[in-house]
Amino acid sequence: MILPRTFYARPTLQVCRDLIGKVLVHDASDGLASGIIVEAEAYIGESDPACHAAPGPTPRNAPLYGQPGMAYVYLNYGIHYLVNAVTEPAGSPAAVLIRALEPLEGEEAMRRRRAEGTLRQPAAFTWAELCRGPGNLTRALGISLGHNRLDLTGRVLRIEDRGLPVREVMWGPRVGITMGVAHPWRCAAADSPAVSTFKAGTRATRGSTEGKEIRRTS
Repeated sequence: MILPRTFYARPTLQVCRDLIGKVLVHDASDGLASGIIVEAEAYIGESDPACHAAPGPTPRNAPLYGQPGMAYVYLNYGIHYLVNAVTEPAGSPAAVLIRALEPLEGEEAMRRRRAEGTLRQPAAFTWAELCRGPGNLTRALGISLGHNRLDLTGRVLRIEDRGLPVREVMWGPRVGITMGVAHPWRCAAADSPAVSTFKAGTRATRGSTEGKEIRRTS
């Protein structure tokens, strides 16, 4: 089932947690690919210095102010495309950055895309690293700026609920930013090898949607 717009029209931290275990699908002309979302980060409003909405409305960040359930794709450092799901009601700028996937469908196409323009062979990528990192997963799925503002409740680029088991999650600080680093707004599946390294993660109960922290035990 494709996630409805109402799924995204909620507080961003709830959406971030609930995206873990959902499936990101790109039905591309050169091959369908999908993966289970296992890591995501929340960016919330103009008061969040790490959110693209921090300076107020601009042509670039306009999707953040639009209706929930749209894709916000941008070029990061002139190198990587990053894909976000816009959250909260229109006019409340926020989004969830998708950071890592467990490959599900179209693994051959993912390997081919990851290898293009590099010296690595498609078979050189391990399953766990294939979609680890927000730039790697967009390359693997063939997502680019052309997908900015696409409706995630449509067919080409979408997020599905396939009834997969609820995953235990960890909450920790966002990475790759210099501002707003104190917010523990990165959520990840606690048992996934595809997740980026957690330097200061915390484990949350399965029912938590607010990122309540408890000490992680080994």
